[in-house]
Amino acid sequence: MIQAQSLTIQHAEAEKTMDLNNVYFVIGTSYAGKSTIVRNLAKKHNGIALEENYHDAKLPELDKNEFPGLTYTRDLKDWHEFIRRTPDEYVTWLNNTTKECEIVELEIIEELLKKPEAREKRIFVDTNICIDTLHRISDSRHVLVMLADPEVGIHRFFDRPDPEKQFLYRLMLEEPDPQAALDNYREILKRICSEESYRELLNSGFPVIFRDENRSEEETVLLAEQIFGI
Repeated sequence: MIQAQSLTIQHAEAEKTMDLNNVYFVIGTSYAGKSTIVRNLAKKHNGIALEENYHDAKLPELDKNEFPGLTYTRDLKDWHEFIRRTPDEYVTWLNNTTKECEIVELEIIEELLKKPEAREKRIFVDTNICIDTLHRISDSRHVLVMLADPEVGIHRFFDRPDPEKQFLYRLMLEEPDPQAALDNYREILKRICSEESYRELLNSGFPVIFRDENRSEEETVLLAEQIFGI
């Protein structure tokens, strides 16, 4: 079992010694294109993509007492409970889980950097690592912020075809009052995609790419390459 306290101590030391020169982090809001840019950069540069929720690889070995947020979904018996939570309950869970994700994600990166096949490759990371930690372990040539208008994340959340979001949407439609379930989740999205969160990312001190419907994926890759200097 992976234990949070021991990993926190390990990473306090590992942060001092990890060579992150070939690691490029992407953070930002929902619907900004983080997963797409990570995937496209890795493909173009023959690199390694650590895509959205890459921490899931460690889920089976996590101690539920040390990682209650991450293991909540792992051990959930009825997923309807997930969508029935109040916005306050959901946001509290999300904030705690994000902190747990940082511990696990740094562990994965540390392990990857030790593998011979990864040492000469660029690693592109769609990450939950917080702004303060990224300032401590990286720099403005290795961290990119991607932003979409908060309203886009709220109103187009279920437009995306990925299975996870469509699964949640189907759960809401199965509720006794589907509209109430959808309204509750929209309120959750408003909390997550808040102006406060947007401004925090905008003023993080890292370079920003704004979502632009008229810009192609290839053009976005060129912008990211300029920021990363690759």
